[in-house]
Amino acid sequence: MGGNARKSHEPANRMKKHIILWAVPLLLILMLMPFLWLLQMSFKPTPLILEFPPQLFFTPTLEHYVGLWKDGFPESFVNSLITSTLSTALALLMGVPAAYALSRWSGRGKFGLGLGILLTRMAPPIAFTIPFFLAYRWLGLLDTRTGLILIYMTFNLPLVIWMMQPFFDAVPASLEEAALMDGAGFPTVFAEIVMPVASAGIAATAILCFLYAWNDFFFALILTRTEARTAPVAVVNFMNYEGWEWGKIAAGGSLVMAPVLVFSLLVRRYLVSGLTAGAVKG
Repeated sequence: MGGNARKSHEPANRMKKHIILWAVPLLLILMLMPFLWLLQMSFKPTPLILEFPPQLFFTPTLEHYVGLWKDGFPESFVNSLITSTLSTALALLMGVPAAYALSRWSGRGKFGLGLGILLTRMAPPIAFTIPFFLAYRWLGLLDTRTGLILIYMTFNLPLVIWMMQPFFDAVPASLEEAALMDGAGFPTVFAEIVMPVASAGIAATAILCFLYAWNDFFFALILTRTEARTAPVAVVNFMNYEGWEWGKIAAGGSLVMAPVLVFSLLVRRYLVSGLTAGAVKG
């Protein structure tokens, strides 16, 4: 009887395996299709870009990437890299200790304070545009990397506190107390006991903060002109009154997306484990 049941399940199991083998590559192709289409457009000669039906086989050209180099796109790319990296580092430097303090705080008002910090992140960016613009004009921070770093850090700080608190909540206070009883100082306890346990959360939080700053278009458009212009804004500038330079737009879009895709693939293990752990422990 048992053997017959196993044999009856074998065709169904084989069918499931075949479905998975076909469904996964198909899903992957569908997900990557916009990027692959943009990538092939960046290598396509200008006369063929808007041709219909589109030609899938053509002689590749680097004219669009050469045009980006001549139009100053590398400077905008560097601006994006610097502002995203530094704003993420500063947000983590201030947000991680704040999240730990909020996690260990046993007084009244803990929930209200945490909710207030989260609500500041939920406000739409347009609500802060005029105050930031007026303050930056008075402080001389318009069209500067420093101005972008500060505003990205401001918006990423609540995200860091909100995401990191569940990870610190999961660290047993008894471990810290035992280390303190053994004579270890608080900096040692925090660096060698608390931080390793929360490392996955720090990695996931850093990735999300970096992606937010890297992909920002709104604040970079409003608060920069030429000196601190970021890569997303530089790509949009190829849509001008003379016409849309589709080749440069595709090349610039490919360069903007490529670091994010590569970075996400390299750290996907930390991102998945960090978000899953935070969801379970929170």
